Amino acid sequence: MVFLKRLLTVPVFQIDTNLINARQKLQEVNQLEKWAKDDVILINMSSIAHGEATAGTNLGRVHKANKNIFTVSEPIDPTDPLFLKVQQALFENIELDQNKSNDVSIVCEASKYAAVLVTNDGNSKSQPGGILGNRHKIKDLVNIMSPEEAVDFVKMKIKERDDFNRDVAKNSGKLLPIWTGCD
Repeated sequence: MVFLKRLLTVPVFQIDTNLINARQKLQEVNQLEKWAKDDVILINMSSIAHGEATAGTNLGRVHKANKNIFTVSEPIDPTDPLFLKVQQALFENIELDQNKSNDVSIVCEASKYAAVLVTNDGNSKSQPGGILGNRHKIKDLVNIMSPEEAVDFVKMKIKERDDFNRDVAKNSGKLLPIWTGCD
C-alpha cells in the first residue's frame, strides 16, 4: 500500500472577486490560502474575476489579486447555451449589466474547468439571490460553495487522507509522512 500525497485529489478551487481578502479579514479564505501555500489544495481565479479585482485604485487589492494564478480563456459568448442557462438561473429575465454578465462568465468558466467556485455572492438577507442563492438551479453544471463550505469540505478530505495514511502506516510498518495531522 502507498501513502496518499499531501495534495488532495479534489478539483481546483476558483475564487470569486469578492474573496480577494486583501486585508486578511476573511478567516475561511485565510485557511484556504494557507492550504494552497502548503500544497494541500490548488486555488486560481478566472480572468474575469482577476480583471474585476485589479480594476480601481485599491492597491492592496490589486497587489493581492496579482498574486493569484488566473486563467487566460477567451470570454464566453453571450449566445453560448451554457451562458444562457447560467444567465437564466442567476438572473431569470433581468437584462444584464456588466457586473451581472461578469458573474455569469465567472460561473461558466468554473464549469468549463470543472472547478469548485468559491464565492460570497448571494444567499444572504441583503442579497437573497446571486450566485449562492441560485446555485441549486445549476448544480448539474458546476459546484459552488461559500468559503465556509469549502473549508468544511477540505477538512473532511484531509481527515480521509490522513486516516487512510494512518491505516497504511499501521499495516505496513512505514513511518507516516511528517505532514500528517498538520493540515
